[in-house]
Amino acid sequence: MIRDREVRLIASDGSQLGIISGYDARKMADDEGMDLVKISPNAVPPVCKIMDYGKFRYEQQKREKEGQRNQKSVTLKEVWLSATIDVGDLKRLAQQAAKFVDEGNRVKASIRLKGRQQAYPERAVEIMKNFIVLVGESVQVEKAPAREGRSIFTILAPPQNKK
Repeated sequence: MIRDREVRLIASDGSQLGIISGYDARKMADDEGMDLVKISPNAVPPVCKIMDYGKFRYEQQKREKEGQRNQKSVTLKEVWLSATIDVGDLKRLAQQAAKFVDEGNRVKASIRLKGRQQAYPERAVEIMKNFIVLVGESVQVEKAPAREGRSIFTILAPPQNKK
C-alpha cells in the first residue's frame, strides 16, 4: 500500500505522467487493472510505476533461473594417496586428477601419514611432487605440498588463462 501524498508516476507503457497525488495514482492503476509499484522510494517525491506485479515477479524469477542454469560451479575434488603407493596406482590417480582439472574443478591431493611414516615425511612430499609431475603441465599448483599435522596435501587448479 502506497500512502505517499504525491508520487512521480510512470505509465505501464513507460511514459512519464508527472507528479500526481497518491490517491489518483492508485485509482489510475485500478482502472487499468494493474498494480501501483514503488520503484524508487527514496526519491522526492517517490517514483511509482503502473505494472502487472505478478507478471513482473514471474519474469524476474525466470531470469534468475536462467542465470543459475548458465553458471558453472567449481568444486574441490579430493584424491587420496598413500606414502607407500606404487607407480601404477600413482599414474591412475594422476590421470583421474587430470580429468577433474580438465572439467574445470580444483583437486586436493592428500597423503595421510600413519605410524612410522610420520618419521619420514620427506618421502611423502617426494611422492606428492611426482604426482604433480604426472598430472602434467596443464595444471596450476595453487598450494605447494605442505605438512599439516599427520597429513600432507596440495591443491591443483586449472590454469588461469583457460576459462
